[in-house]
Amino acid sequence: METLQPDGWPRPKGYANGVAARGRTLWVAGQIGWDPLTGQVVSDNFAAQVRQALVNLAAVLRTGGAEPHHLVRLTWYITDRSAYLGAQREIGQMYREVLGKNFPAMSVVVVDGLIEKRAKVEIEATAVIPD
Repeated sequence: METLQPDGWPRPKGYANGVAARGRTLWVAGQIGWDPLTGQVVSDNFAAQVRQALVNLAAVLRTGGAEPHHLVRLTWYITDRSAYLGAQREIGQMYREVLGKNFPAMSVVVVDGLIEKRAKVEIEATAVIPD
Protein backbone atom coordinates (compact mmCIF):
# COMPACT_ATOMS: atom_id res chain seq x y z
CA MET A 1 0.00 0.00 0.00
CA GLU A 2 1.26 3.45 -0.91
CA THR A 3 -0.03 6.65 0.69
CA LEU A 4 -0.49 9.42 -1.87
CA GLN A 5 0.67 12.81 -0.62
CA PRO A 6 0.87 15.55 -3.27
CA ASP A 7 3.97 17.77 -3.05
CA GLY A 8 3.42 20.91 -1.03
CA TRP A 9 0.15 19.76 0.55
CA PRO A 10 -0.06 19.75 4.34
CA ARG A 11 -0.16 16.27 5.89
CA PRO A 12 -3.73 15.34 6.81
CA LYS A 13 -4.46 14.26 10.38
CA GLY A 14 -6.22 10.93 10.77
CA TYR A 15 -6.62 10.11 7.08
CA ALA A 16 -4.74 9.97 3.77
CA ASN A 17 -5.45 12.06 0.70
CA GLY A 18 -5.19 8.90 -1.37
CA VAL A 19 -3.95 5.32 -1.32
CA ALA A 20 -2.65 3.03 -4.06
CA ALA A 21 -2.74 -0.74 -3.53
CA ARG A 22 -2.61 -3.97 -5.47
CA GLY A 23 -4.09 -7.32 -4.42
CA ARG A 24 -7.33 -8.98 -3.28
CA THR A 25 -10.01 -6.35 -2.64
CA LEU A 26 -12.64 -6.56 0.10
CA TRP A 27 -15.66 -4.26 0.20
CA VAL A 28 -17.28 -3.97 3.61
CA ALA A 29 -20.91 -2.85 3.79
CA GLY A 30 -21.84 -0.02 6.12
CA GLN A 31 -21.43 -1.07 9.74
CA ILE A 32 -23.42 0.58 12.52
CA GLY A 33 -23.06 0.54 16.30
CA TRP A 34 -25.17 -2.54 16.89
CA ASP A 35 -24.45 -5.71 18.76
CA PRO A 36 -24.35 -8.34 16.00
CA LEU A 37 -25.66 -11.04 18.36
CA THR A 38 -28.77 -9.16 19.47
CA GLY A 39 -29.29 -6.79 16.54
CA GLN A 40 -29.72 -3.92 19.00
CA VAL A 41 -27.91 -0.58 18.86
CA VAL A 42 -25.47 -0.62 21.80
CA SER A 43 -26.11 2.92 23.04
CA ASP A 44 -27.58 6.27 22.09
CA ASN A 45 -24.14 7.79 22.78
CA PHE A 46 -22.44 8.82 19.53
CA ALA A 47 -18.91 7.73 20.54
CA ALA A 48 -20.13 4.36 21.84
CA GLN A 49 -21.83 3.73 18.50
CA VAL A 50 -18.64 4.65 16.65
CA ARG A 51 -16.61 2.19 18.72
CA GLN A 52 -19.05 -0.65 18.06
CA ALA A 53 -19.22 0.17 14.33
CA LEU A 54 -15.39 0.01 14.20
CA VAL A 55 -15.38 -3.32 16.08
CA ASN A 56 -17.97 -4.69 13.64
CA LEU A 57 -15.97 -3.45 10.66
CA ALA A 58 -12.80 -5.13 11.99
CA ALA A 59 -14.71 -8.41 12.46
CA VAL A 60 -15.85 -8.37 8.81
CA LEU A 61 -12.28 -7.62 7.67
CA ARG A 62 -10.93 -10.58 9.64
CA THR A 63 -13.64 -12.84 8.23
CA GLY A 64 -12.35 -11.94 4.76
CA GLY A 65 -8.73 -12.64 5.72
CA ALA A 66 -7.80 -8.96 6.12
CA GLU A 67 -6.59 -6.89 9.03
CA PRO A 68 -7.19 -3.21 9.78
CA HIS A 69 -3.83 -2.25 8.22
CA HIS A 70 -5.23 -3.46 4.87
CA LEU A 71 -7.83 -0.65 4.84
CA VAL A 72 -7.49 1.72 1.90
CA ARG A 73 -10.78 3.64 2.18
CA LEU A 74 -13.40 4.48 4.79
CA THR A 75 -16.63 6.41 4.31
CA TRP A 76 -18.42 7.56 7.45
CA TYR A 77 -22.08 8.58 7.33
CA ILE A 78 -23.03 10.56 10.43
CA THR A 79 -26.32 12.10 11.49
CA ASP A 80 -24.93 14.77 13.83
CA ARG A 81 -21.96 16.93 12.83
CA SER A 82 -21.75 18.54 16.28
CA ALA A 83 -21.67 15.16 18.05
CA TYR A 84 -18.89 13.99 15.72
CA LEU A 85 -16.80 17.11 16.22
CA GLY A 86 -17.42 17.09 19.97
CA ALA A 87 -16.23 13.49 20.28
CA GLN A 88 -13.25 13.69 17.90
CA ARG A 89 -10.62 13.09 20.56
CA GLU A 90 -12.50 10.08 21.97
CA ILE A 91 -13.21 8.79 18.46
CA GLY A 92 -9.52 9.09 17.55
CA GLN A 93 -8.54 7.07 20.61
CA MET A 94 -11.14 4.38 19.85
CA TYR A 95 -10.08 4.28 16.22
CA ARG A 96 -6.43 3.64 17.17
CA GLU A 97 -7.46 0.98 19.73
CA VAL A 98 -9.59 -0.93 17.22
CA LEU A 99 -7.93 -0.24 13.85
CA GLY A 100 -4.42 0.83 14.84
CA LYS A 101 -2.47 3.66 13.29
CA ASN A 102 -3.44 2.97 9.69
CA PHE A 103 -5.10 6.03 8.20
CA PRO A 104 -6.67 5.27 4.80
CA ALA A 105 -8.38 7.66 2.42
CA MET A 106 -11.46 8.78 4.29
CA SER A 107 -14.62 10.84 3.86
CA VAL A 108 -17.20 11.88 6.44
CA VAL A 109 -20.68 12.69 5.11
CA VAL A 110 -23.45 14.24 7.20
CA VAL A 111 -26.80 12.64 6.38
CA ASP A 112 -30.35 13.33 7.44
CA GLY A 113 -30.83 9.81 8.79
CA LEU A 114 -29.87 6.15 8.49
CA ILE A 115 -32.08 3.11 7.91
CA GLU A 116 -31.74 1.98 11.56
CA LYS A 117 -33.52 4.82 13.36
CA ARG A 118 -31.26 4.77 16.45
CA ALA A 119 -28.05 4.62 14.39
CA LYS A 120 -25.97 7.81 14.45
CA VAL A 121 -23.04 6.52 12.39
CA GLU A 122 -22.48 4.02 9.60
CA ILE A 123 -19.00 3.20 8.31
CA GLU A 124 -18.22 1.39 5.07
CA ALA A 125 -14.77 0.31 3.97
CA THR A 126 -12.53 -1.00 1.25
CA ALA A 127 -9.47 -3.09 2.06
CA VAL A 128 -6.78 -4.59 -0.15
CA ILE A 129 -4.75 -7.63 0.84
CA PRO A 130 -1.45 -7.37 -1.06
CA ASP A 131 -0.53 -10.00 -3.67
